[in-house]
Amino acid sequence: MDSASPPAPPSQPAVNATPSPTQREVTSLPPEAIALASKFFDAARHGQMDLFEQGLPAGLPANLTNDKGDSLLMLAAYHGHAALVSLLLQHGADPNRCNDRGQSPLAGVVFKNERDVIAVLLEHGADPLVGMPSALEATRVSEFGW
Repeated sequence: MDSASPPAPPSQPAVNATPSPTQREVTSLPPEAIALASKFFDAARHGQMDLFEQGLPAGLPANLTNDKGDSLLMLAAYHGHAALVSLLLQHGADPNRCNDRGQSPLAGVVFKNERDVIAVLLEHGADPLVGMPSALEATRVSEFGW
């Protein structure tokens, strides 16, 4: 993972119905639903807890992904929002779900050295060996440049 490839911005949200991004079923959504999902992806990037404190109990899927496979959890984690990461995990977000490029939430935050988010993800079962690069490989890139 390099600094030039953060999680992709959402262009068309999709619900990832299977664990594997390459096998996911994409549900077509009406424009209103796409607009609402886009607001949640933006809210994840900005750590807007209030929207998720209302949306998750009301049925917002904790594993909602955009067309690049970036989950709400990945976006919140990558942008350093530990409290939101914790909330999403409490509502069933998968800490090991990779995006379509094979990147895991943990590898992204290791690369960015988001220590609080790293701790939350590990406490909720994030696997340092998941993803390409894995979090362990991202550590080498982050610390040693290789």
